Amino acid sequence: MVETLGGLKAKGYDYLKKITAVDYGDYLGLVYIVYNIAERKEEIITARLPSAEPSVRTIIHLYKAADWYEREMSEMFGIKIEGRKAKRLLLEEWNGTEYPLRKSFAWGNPDYKKLD
Repeated sequence: MVETLGGLKAKGYDYLKKITAVDYGDYLGLVYIVYNIAERKEEIITARLPSAEPSVRTIIHLYKAADWYEREMSEMFGIKIEGRKAKRLLLEEWNGTEYPLRKSFAWGNPDYKKLD
C-alpha cells in the first residue's frame, strides 16, 4: 500500500481525499482515495486485511491528513497502524479493546447507551 501510494504521490496525486475501512465479515477492506489537483484525476486504491489482527503501515509521511483517518481506523476497527507514534485516544473513556464499527460489536451491552 505504501509503495502504491508513494508512486501515485510522485505522479502528482498530492491530495488525500479519504481513507476508510469496511467490515465485510470475513475480512476488512481498506479504501484510499487520492486526487491529482492539476490533472483533475482521482484514484481509488483498495486492499483486504484479515479480520484477526489486521495491520497496515502508516502513510502519514506521504500525506499528513492521514493522521485522523488512521486514528479512526485504529480505534473504530481495531486495525494496527504500523509505524505510528502513540497518541491519546480520540475517545478518552474508551477501553480500546472493542471496536464499534466492526460487525461483531456488542451493541446489546448494557454499558453502552444509544443516543435518542
